[in-house]
Amino acid sequence: MTANINDEQQVLEQADAFRKDYQAVREQIGHWIVGHGDIIDGVLTCLFVGGHALLEGVPGLGKTLLIRSLSQALSLDFSRIQFTPDLMPADITGTTIVVEARNEDGTTSRVFKFQRGPIFAQIILADEVNRATPKTQSAMLEAMQEKSVTVAGDTYELQKPFFVMATQNPIEQEGTYPLPEAQLDRFMLKLDVGYSTREELHEIANRTTRAEQPTIEPVLDAEKIIAYQQLIRRVIIAPHVQDYAIRCVLATHPDGEFASKLSKQFLRFGGSPRAVQALVLGGKVRAMLDGRAHVSVDDIKSLLLPALRHRVLLNFEGQAEGITPDMVLNDITDTLPVEAQGLNV
Repeated sequence: MTANINDEQQVLEQADAFRKDYQAVREQIGHWIVGHGDIIDGVLTCLFVGGHALLEGVPGLGKTLLIRSLSQALSLDFSRIQFTPDLMPADITGTTIVVEARNEDGTTSRVFKFQRGPIFAQIILADEVNRATPKTQSAMLEAMQEKSVTVAGDTYELQKPFFVMATQNPIEQEGTYPLPEAQLDRFMLKLDVGYSTREELHEIANRTTRAEQPTIEPVLDAEKIIAYQQLIRRVIIAPHVQDYAIRCVLATHPDGEFASKLSKQFLRFGGSPRAVQALVLGGKVRAMLDGRAHVSVDDIKSLLLPALRHRVLLNFEGQAEGITPDMVLNDITDTLPVEAQGLNV
């Protein structure tokens, strides 16, 4: 018990520095991005726990600009990959090429050399990721999960921190390839980018149509980000709060013990263990930002939609009746009891 108290105090002592740096990054992004506060928080949450973010929205809402702004606010290597139907896996991971090398005796010889692709960066913008074929999309899987790339039998470690932010367009689905469930599951959060308000559009026009251009200064480096990723994992989560997160995920399993009424009626499949990890780790970030060293149930509830909306699959009836994953998840939030009997952990 004493060790837990001491650890909690240490986390709280470092929480102020985390909040200041978090806010500094947020302010730098705000030089270009107007509104979308929840989207910015979601992206930063993924960054500070070592996860990946998927942004979905119609064209022109600032998804790419948000990611570019984040890369400028961080002293990290940035790479953009524009996904197109003719993009090949080697265009992402890199390939082995033949080069001429000069020998000590002055002669030349041909040797094989691995030429690294754009995946070898710390922040990756995968723009319109659903435009590429499944074969190319699969090239991202190992990098996202293992933080490494294997080419021609050789494995290359990626530099840490490694963070993928992908965008996709929910309309114009002709000629696109929806992400397979295995790849969707590797995104910690799916963030729906909505339209700007009237006031926000005025501010956007003011910033982008005048002579003065906003500037973004880097405020965080790799060393600090990695340190904060380790700090966040030390935030405490009580057994009953963790159990609530677990039951939220189990409530999406249509044949499970905790399935909600809408889950049973409209879902084919529910969330995976990665969904629990996303809720717990995201909850720890929310706790730190609130000056707490322990996760609350409200922290879990605030992440339920972005952590699970891409991990549940509607059945035919749900699709036919126009049900959305968010509707089912909101029903779980409304109906699932916070306290549960039979907890023994």
